[in-house]
Amino acid sequence: MLNKDLRKRIVEIVTKAKEGHIPSSFSIVDIIDHLYGQVLRYDKANPNWPERDIFVLSKGHGCAGLYVVLEKYNLLTAAQLENYSQPGGILGGHPDRTKVPFIEASTGSLGHGFPFSVGIAIANKIKKKKSLVISLLGDGECHEGTIWEAAHVAANRCLDNLVAIIDWNLSGAQLCPIDDLPAKWASFGWQVHVFDGHKQESIVEAFSHIEHATQPVALIAKNTKGYGVNLLEGHGRWHHRIPNQQEFEQIMEALEL
Repeated sequence: MLNKDLRKRIVEIVTKAKEGHIPSSFSIVDIIDHLYGQVLRYDKANPNWPERDIFVLSKGHGCAGLYVVLEKYNLLTAAQLENYSQPGGILGGHPDRTKVPFIEASTGSLGHGFPFSVGIAIANKIKKKKSLVISLLGDGECHEGTIWEAAHVAANRCLDNLVAIIDWNLSGAQLCPIDDLPAKWASFGWQVHVFDGHKQESIVEAFSHIEHATQPVALIAKNTKGYGVNLLEGHGRWHHRIPNQQEFEQIMEALEL
């Protein structure tokens, strides 16, 4: 399994703070790790480097997965992460761009981060900047009307500098069980690729389609909510549950296997 250590870190900070979404963070952490390790251009010394690529976590409640990756690549300090959701800390249960370096958008209310990303991509086109804009959405978030309004604009403006990653962990199926997300994104004029968001070779192959894109790209990740720990997997009480001591030990033991 990829990124056991990152998953352990997520469990540690969420349990300590008694705040956070462990399964949602587990679902996306492999993809975010690949982004910061292999895809995004950024300057560690200058979070506001004008030529940087932009990453927006539209499903902001999964931010624990983002924070642990930022620590891994030395974009956050261990001390900052230890103060996650603590008084005086800069890291909250949703990302805050006014406090946290390398956070491009304050997200939490679903349906907001992706339209923000479309706006940045349009602005970069006008400025003739080569920067890539990547937004990670939840499949449940894709029930929001603002997502499809923004997707329509992006296709109409031929934003080949824009990538939407959809965390297709079937959260959305709880409301709309018959919903063909790949076909829906394709119908809006996007180049669509479906991949396994927990396997490195599949992630690498999916992102290889970005380089020569001529239209906006939707990478739809077939993920598992809570991936890697049977106790957490699926859609039930663990969405926002904080482990007690026994559960904490059980989860950490599972991550050792």
